[in-house]
Amino acid sequence: MPLAFLAGDQDASSVELESASAQLAREAWRRPYRPGPWRVAAAAVTLLMAAYVLISAAIIAVAGAPSGAAATLSVGVLAIAFALRLLRMGIWVSSRGLRRVGLLTTQTLRWREIARVHTVQQPVKWLGTPRTVQGQAVEIERRHGEPLRPLVTDHNADFLARPAAFDRAADVLEAWAEENQTAPGHAAGHL
Repeated sequence: MPLAFLAGDQDASSVELESASAQLAREAWRRPYRPGPWRVAAAAVTLLMAAYVLISAAIIAVAGAPSGAAATLSVGVLAIAFALRLLRMGIWVSSRGLRRVGLLTTQTLRWREIARVHTVQQPVKWLGTPRTVQGQAVEIERRHGEPLRPLVTDHNADFLARPAAFDRAADVLEAWAEENQTAPGHAAGHL
């Protein structure tokens, strides 16, 4: 049985379709690294606690205290929202720009607004706590204004005890920045 989709005699329309889908994939926001085990574990524990809170809300509602059930339900929904946001935190890239997603804020910069993305040695927060240790951080320098606060470090929840993963992610972020800052017509893109 011939497998036409594996053959080299594809017609021009299928090549154009592949080109269009590749362009759409470049425009989609993606995180160029996986969430680390510490981040996933924290989100899983939060979701587990949210499940218990939601079960408690159902028991309270059956017991006949609607105001208590509503308050408990809102705590459970907030815990779920917190866990989902925790999983989304990090640096996201697309052909249009770079997006820094924090716990409470999201900041998006077009590639033309970024002067340089590079790795620096500096004191960094250990797992986001006030304690600092010597480490590496991916620094994003803007053309105008202060550099962004480092969100990607080798001691955060994504890369703690995973130096090779941090180096790979830093290289990928730097490559995205270099490629999109030198690409023709990158300044014409819209967010």
